[in-house]
This record gives sequence, C-alpha cells and structure tokens, in this order.
Amino acid sequence: MIAPERPEHAGLRHLALNVRDLDAMKRFYTELLGFHVEWEPDSENVYLSSGIDNLALHRSIAPAGGALDHLGLIVRTPDDVDRWAVFLESRGVTLVAAPRTHRDGARSCYFRDPEGNSVQIIHHPPISDKA
Repeated sequence: MIAPERPEHAGLRHLALNVRDLDAMKRFYTELLGFHVEWEPDSENVYLSSGIDNLALHRSIAPAGGALDHLGLIVRTPDDVDRWAVFLESRGVTLVAAPRTHRDGARSCYFRDPEGNSVQIIHHPPISDKA
C-alpha cells in the first residue's frame, strides 16, 4: 500500500490553556493584549481571538506548568516589538527578556501572563508579513 501524501494545513492558529483564575486570564488577554471574546459558552470556558486565531481558556484546578515553553504573538515589524515592550511596562508588566534581535533575524521580548505562562512578542521575518 502506498502511503498517502501529507495534507496541507493553514498553520498553528489555535491554542488551549488550562487556567486556575479564568477571570484574571480573560482580562489579561482582552484588556492588555487586545484579544476579543469570540465565545463564552459557560463559566468554565472562554474562547478568544485576535481575528485570525483562537485562544481557548479552560478553568482547571490542576497546577500550572506542563509542556508549554511559551506562546508567541506575531507582529509585523521589528519596531512593533519595541512598542509592545514600552506599552507592557507602562501597564506594570515586567519583561522577562527585553527586546533583542536573534541570530535568525527575528526580534522579540518575553513576559508572563497571570498564570506564569511565558508570552513572546515576536517579529519573525518569514511569517510576520503574512499575519
């Protein structure tokens, strides 16, 4: 039997996080990062979007942590990374890593959400113009 060819996909556009404080996480991602509520089916789940993706937040009593290293928000230009850094700090968010340009030409900074997840603002040349 001949193995089928790999189907195409449209990229990683959905991420689901288990969270302890759903209200704090919802406020952080909507009020600070600009996501909007796409769907809130009940008091245990909320689905957010920037318009081209989906971030699901699911209330959980499980401790934070796990296999997630970080999640990244794509920006269109390297200067956008610096603008985000200034904005975040002006709102009391501590940067874990200040903006810097990486060896591959990407530019990014890092901070943490209320549950301790690492969030990266990144300009990644191969994909940033497709955002």
